Amino acid sequence: MTALRNAIDRASANSPFLSGLMERNADLMALIEAGDLDAALHSALARQSESVGATLRQQRQGVALVTALADLAGIWDLNRVTRILSDFADHALDEAIAAAIEERVPGAPNQGFAVIALGKHGGRELNYSSDIDPIFLFDPRTLPHRERDDVAEAAVRYGRRVIELLSALDADGYVFRVDMRLRPSPEVSPIVLPVEAAISYYESSALAWEQAAFIRSRVCAGDRALGDYFLNAIQPFIWRKSLDFGQLKNITAMTAQIRDHYAKGQKIGLGYDLKRGHGGIRECEFFAQAHQLIHGGRDVALRNPDTREALAALAAAGWIKAEEAEALDAAYEQLRTVEHRLQMHSDRQTHSIPDNPETADAVARLHGLADADALIGLIRPIATSVAAIYDRMVDASGSDGPRMAEDGLPLEEQLSDLGYADPAAVMQRMARWRSGNIRAIRSPSARDAFEAVLPALLKALATAPDSDRAIARFDNMIEAMPSAINVFRLLEARPGLLQLVADILSYAPTLADDLGRQSRYLDALIDTSAMDLPGDVPDLLAAMQRRIGTADYQSTLDIVRDYVGEKRFALGVQLIEGRNDALEIARSYAHLAEAALQTLTTATVAEFERAHGKVPDSELVILALGRLGGEALTHASDLDLILLFTGDHLAESDGPRPLGATQYYNRLAQRVIASLSVPTASGALYEVDTRLRPSGADGLLCATVKSFAQYQRENAWDWEHMALTRARVLFGSDAARAEVGAIIDGVLRTSRDDATMTGDIASMRRDMAAHKPPKGDLDVKLQPGGLVDMEFIIHIVQLTRHEGLVPQLGPAIRMLVTGGHLPPEFADAYGLLGRLLVMVRLIAPDCNTPPPAAQMLIAKSLGYADWDALTSAIRDYRGIVIAEWERLFGPRDF
Repeated sequence: MTALRNAIDRASANSPFLSGLMERNADLMALIEAGDLDAALHSALARQSESVGATLRQQRQGVALVTALADLAGIWDLNRVTRILSDFADHALDEAIAAAIEERVPGAPNQGFAVIALGKHGGRELNYSSDIDPIFLFDPRTLPHRERDDVAEAAVRYGRRVIELLSALDADGYVFRVDMRLRPSPEVSPIVLPVEAAISYYESSALAWEQAAFIRSRVCAGDRALGDYFLNAIQPFIWRKSLDFGQLKNITAMTAQIRDHYAKGQKIGLGYDLKRGHGGIRECEFFAQAHQLIHGGRDVALRNPDTREALAALAAAGWIKAEEAEALDAAYEQLRTVEHRLQMHSDRQTHSIPDNPETADAVARLHGLADADALIGLIRPIATSVAAIYDRMVDASGSDGPRMAEDGLPLEEQLSDLGYADPAAVMQRMARWRSGNIRAIRSPSARDAFEAVLPALLKALATAPDSDRAIARFDNMIEAMPSAINVFRLLEARPGLLQLVADILSYAPTLADDLGRQSRYLDALIDTSAMDLPGDVPDLLAAMQRRIGTADYQSTLDIVRDYVGEKRFALGVQLIEGRNDALEIARSYAHLAEAALQTLTTATVAEFERAHGKVPDSELVILALGRLGGEALTHASDLDLILLFTGDHLAESDGPRPLGATQYYNRLAQRVIASLSVPTASGALYEVDTRLRPSGADGLLCATVKSFAQYQRENAWDWEHMALTRARVLFGSDAARAEVGAIIDGVLRTSRDDATMTGDIASMRRDMAAHKPPKGDLDVKLQPGGLVDMEFIIHIVQLTRHEGLVPQLGPAIRMLVTGGHLPPEFADAYGLLGRLLVMVRLIAPDCNTPPPAAQMLIAKSLGYADWDALTSAIRDYRGIVIAEWERLFGPRDF
């Protein structure tokens, strides 16, 4: 009560507006002085008068009084204060819309008219004297109107009446000032827009600043379903999958314009503008919005209109530093609180410390400080901190990158000076790029973005490890792109990426092709964590789910494809940049696939159950084999899967459209495989191979666990048991995993006739060599002494000695070496050949010897001085494998 009494005294002495309200609202003051603020707020909102306008004005006075005193006393924090003020704006709009329709069409339903809130109102962050910036929409099919009215004219009448009810001024003041200038083309468009026309505008003609404005948008009043329809329709306009650094430039340019326009309010002191000044409220907001614009298209968790919540989400996702988020959050809270004191003084829409020292002192005392000097002393370090953080962002995004010399030299000579061996050929390519015949560089804005980055790009390509290949692949890449404007803007904004692009184009045709199809993959590289391994399966599952949020099933498919594509691309870049060990990258490829499988299978099962229910006491189980089972995928690996189900195959599902268990799970299996393999608008994900299922292509796609066990024990071939040595259960409950795991362990530990099995495996390898010869000199998988031979050796020892029975080859080899079953050099051979395979799949997918620059990259990455040293080591290690083969199987005659 002491704090509340002190707040009342400060308001009475220092705020003409609040002291007047206290005199005119004795009923509310009795509740406030008794400490019952919630009752006072309820009483204010319950007020009624002779008209809707008068009622809302009196309610607004009451809400302002209760909220201000609770704020000054520190009883309600900034979040509660701004939400109460924003929610009252929603209420006022709803009442005004209902009144406008009722006045013209008595008894008509309140439908067909929606309000979209933008700015502080959209973020539920209104202050005491905020304007509201709505967009009014109507649906011609449902808006009530008189029989002879043109529906569009009726909508405009309603809009005008709403504005009149809110902004009319009398002895009780006004409700809200309404600013309609954020609607499309405000100088010519009506104040209320048909919803379909508005959607068409934002899909095709909206300006850059309008995208930023809609970050803080929500349906706030009127027909909520209509408003939701509109916002859902324009989500691709607001949240773009590809980064648009042009937008970041727009925001920083807007900052410069604001600083220039409000130059008087930039200096901290009397007259300092808390909103627009350097280090002020607007820079806190713009910092959050800029990062939301960049990353929100791919991360739904960032799509929050509340500035402080957006900062927290950005920090949680790792897009900004936690200390930056904390500093800006604290600064925003303090600056907004002082801003409220400015507005409480005289109920004016002001953001500046008064020039008049006496008024500034009164505002300071209202805040609980001695005088204006103390207030300025409070603000100065806050604004300085915000300015430093914001300027770092502007500096990082505003670089134009290096430019070609403007010294009058002919272009051919400039290209020669850059290091191009054949400048004329480069000039021919440049002429083609500028010809207008390439779709990605056809529009004026794309050409401008291209020309802006071209000098720096040519310099980077000239110094690329393999310049000729880099420029040729760049040509192919932009030819394949539907649009390249965001790539050019990104490269201009982040010149450091140019070297990465040059390396990609020099070394990795697979990644260059990926960029041609999905240029947004480059976006992921701007994050400093892009060169880190992405974490284990639980980390990846959490990240995927955070992106998915509440998305529907079809959107989930696209989101997972986007996420996997970005991470897989980043892993490929890590590989060619030598940032992480190739086997660790292979493990991360596998974890990424496992997380995608679990996420999409869970979503597919839920979608399927909505139509067909569940089969009682039964569930889907997914078994991974091959490189996925062994946690060692390459960039282009497919997924070897077996799908099973537990329980009784004669059972039936309990949904609206019941199915027998076998039909149920085989249909579900098809859906799961499609979720992983069918391309969507976001591209393809994985090829899925189910040929290792019981009875192969002739068997059921999804069989019972019981039949799987029987088949493996009674009918499976030796090669099928070899495949089981790398089996892992990736989907299923703990009980199902344990059940299937026990079956596999029992099968693998079955006693076998060593001589028979040795003969069968040798024969199988001989047949494989005849039908599937090595593709090239670097086919370390199929060459004699390569990885297939290694795997056959490992598997026969595992199956005959019942040791080293783990699905990962590296640990299995170490166990078998420790047990004395394999020579120690075998582990070294796997280390080299396993890493080489991961690199070859990305850098030389045709398995032929790559160009010299790529040769050196591979050799250095694997720890060898040059290509000759590497190829010599490969021969030596293959010899070790061949020797071990001959020890176990006899002469290798194929």
